[in-house]
Amino acid sequence: IQVSERLWIVPSWHVAPDPNAIVLVLDPGMAFGTGSHPTTRLCLEWLERTVTPGVSILDYGCGSGILAIAAAKLGAGDVLGVDIDLQAVTAAKSNAETNQVSAHFDDSTKEIRGQFDIVVANILSNPLKALAPAICSHVRPGGRLALSGILVEQADELIETYSSYIPLTLADSRDGWVCLAGKKA
Repeated sequence: IQVSERLWIVPSWHVAPDPNAIVLVLDPGMAFGTGSHPTTRLCLEWLERTVTPGVSILDYGCGSGILAIAAAKLGAGDVLGVDIDLQAVTAAKSNAETNQVSAHFDDSTKEIRGQFDIVVANILSNPLKALAPAICSHVRPGGRLALSGILVEQADELIETYSSYIPLTLADSRDGWVCLAGKKA
């Protein structure tokens, strides 16, 4: 799957079509995140525009690890992905190893320590609403947040839910889905 001019997602059983591209080799296993869903693509495109060398990243609800791995390949420093699904954590660890990136993955029910330059969460609207305080607590002052897994008609409600933590605006949309993003004061 070609995400952008320089970013591709390739299953492990295929050869990358562009040898000069940033290639994510991915076997999702039982986890969400193959790169084909519009919300994953929106997050990948946002990360490509946002990640700068050495930034710290938290991928909240990491699934296959695709967003955390992409961030690491784009130059992020400290990369952590968490998920409530232990099979997803296992798949993400395996995918990070396959991609030869330094990224850590863990169970999201454990305490997440610290704040990050960038937090990305590509999960459904209701969990995003319920997790707003937790997710926002991990964005450092001046840090950036991106949310997806949100239908167009749910965007205003999510913007309102997050307004007391981080002001969000529409970063992009595709096929009825949106990516919201903002910067913490």
